[in-house]
Amino acid sequence: MSAQDTKKAGSRMPEFLRKLIVGLKRRPSTIALLVLVLAFLQYSLNLTHISDTTAKIQGSGMGLCGFATMLFSMLSLVCFLNAFPRRKKPVVPMVALMFCMFAVIIFCDVRYMGLITAALTRADNPIVIDAQTVYIAKAYNVLYDHIAIEAAGIALILLLPVYSKLLRKINTSVTVEDYGKLGEIDISGED
Repeated sequence: MSAQDTKKAGSRMPEFLRKLIVGLKRRPSTIALLVLVLAFLQYSLNLTHISDTTAKIQGSGMGLCGFATMLFSMLSLVCFLNAFPRRKKPVVPMVALMFCMFAVIIFCDVRYMGLITAALTRADNPIVIDAQTVYIAKAYNVLYDHIAIEAAGIALILLLPVYSKLLRKINTSVTVEDYGKLGEIDISGED
């Protein structure tokens, strides 16, 4: 590998980062969207633990809480995409609807966690977590992590004006050097 090949290979990474930063400068809301997608994936990929816990405990409203969390997680992503259109100001009614959905999601997660705690600590016939019911502890942890990731997404949405200004301050312009050969180019069109 020659020195010129090494220089070309080394220049790919900064160019990739430059393009990434340019994309984020144009649409800084992508950062918050990625965190919300992460929260959705974290919940939906662990839905088996939630469903098994609902079937085992059968608490009042557990199934409804799980359903509402899944439904509003999907709908909040749709609201997010409509709330922040490309290169336009945010649509305030969609932002308000999105935050209402976040409140419902967090309420349902907290309610579900409370029902798990109530089933584990009740006086008559408490559920014991052992090798067969370890999914209950996993479901509790999934809900706790889901709330934390949702809260991080909400914080990123609220801080969007701050970090979008910081992203705009990053210099992503490309310097073009002619190496003194600009005078050698024939633009007259004569052969």
